[in-house]
Amino acid sequence: MWRGAAILLVAALPFVAAAQGELPAPEAEFASFDPAQVALGHLLFYDPILSGSRDVSCATCHHPRFGTGDGVSLGLGDGGLGLGPDRRVDAGNIPEQRIPRNAPGLFNLGAREFTVFFHDGRLEVDPDKPGGIRTPLGADMANGFASPLSAQSMFPVLSPDEMAGHYSENDVAQAVRQGFLSSEGGAWDIIAQRVEAVPDYRAMFDDVIGTDAPVSFIHISDAIAAFIADEWRADDSRFDRYLRGDIALSSDEAEGMGLFYGKAGCSDCHTGLFQTDHAFHAIAMPQIGPGKAARFESHQRDMGRMRVTGDPADSYAFRTPSLRNVTLTAPYGHSGAYGDLRDAVVHHLDPIGALERYTIDKAVLPELASAQDDWVRQNAAEQEAIAAANELEPIALSDAEVDAILSFLGALTDTRFVAQGRGVPKSVPSGLEVDQ
Repeated sequence: MWRGAAILLVAALPFVAAAQGELPAPEAEFASFDPAQVALGHLLFYDPILSGSRDVSCATCHHPRFGTGDGVSLGLGDGGLGLGPDRRVDAGNIPEQRIPRNAPGLFNLGAREFTVFFHDGRLEVDPDKPGGIRTPLGADMANGFASPLSAQSMFPVLSPDEMAGHYSENDVAQAVRQGFLSSEGGAWDIIAQRVEAVPDYRAMFDDVIGTDAPVSFIHISDAIAAFIADEWRADDSRFDRYLRGDIALSSDEAEGMGLFYGKAGCSDCHTGLFQTDHAFHAIAMPQIGPGKAARFESHQRDMGRMRVTGDPADSYAFRTPSLRNVTLTAPYGHSGAYGDLRDAVVHHLDPIGALERYTIDKAVLPELASAQDDWVRQNAAEQEAIAAANELEPIALSDAEVDAILSFLGALTDTRFVAQGRGVPKSVPSGLEVDQ
């Protein structure tokens, strides 16, 4: 029934009729979870107890106030105070650098099609690997997680810039520095013992894993993943309702949809129900900030997917992001180079020209005196390399057509989590302060 209704709606708008055959089906398969596990994950997600110095939570960089991101191009993790664009440096614990990549949104990660994580895909489902997951941290660390969404949490808690802290700053940071990660007495073990020592958490875990099993980091991670998947499901936008035949899009939204799935070519990469092919593409996105480089490297390059595969053909390629709730998840790009959605869309029309014209004031960056945010843009050789890797051909669209695409992107917004989600808890069992 829905498909016939959708055809009628499209037929009423001749300028999008050609796009109808390319529209996705309105169904997606989502995992389901134990409500007790979700409730536990809700508290753990907002609790700073998981960070080395007990001052950064998952929500610090993935907060509902900022569309499950942090509202800045490149965030401040350990050593920062406050939330979003108001986050500032803690004078008593100054961060060594910004977090190298933009904090991605968390919408629809409970859908089974999401099997690749991070901008470079360094964690992904791989049936040929032990535990069924490929990760640069090693096969032994990938075992036991309930899902790749759960497994991705191993990275932030072990990152000095994000949650662990630096060098001898705390016991977790010391363990990370010495390479003790998943072993007995290592960073994961320290975090798990902290959580288990909180009576309310232990009681909640009793309902999830039983009274005899000790709490492990994987138990914590599985609970957080269950919460993320349950809380931020976003598949009831105007676009979804249109696909189901429940509503008609506005004329601007419908025109934008026709462009998106037609002339503009957006759906070549932003395909499927959640507008992502889960693949990697080089589109000359400007590089700002420290880049995802090893500490001993003196440059600020970010080679993207190549850092994972070692294949030069993957240079400067990054994962296609889902566009669900894209109007809420600014800034945009792997480095958050664009704070404005229109600027990000326009970049795709002429990537090399946009790269050449880019200025750092398009980003949203908390103050950090030591940062060299514009190093790459001022390096001619690196700029040329980023441009050479670009795979998008220029396309001419009018301002009105860009406006229409933006209207369609707005139709991908589902804010049910605001009214129906659990929201930010007033307190957490550890007693630590919750960022509201």
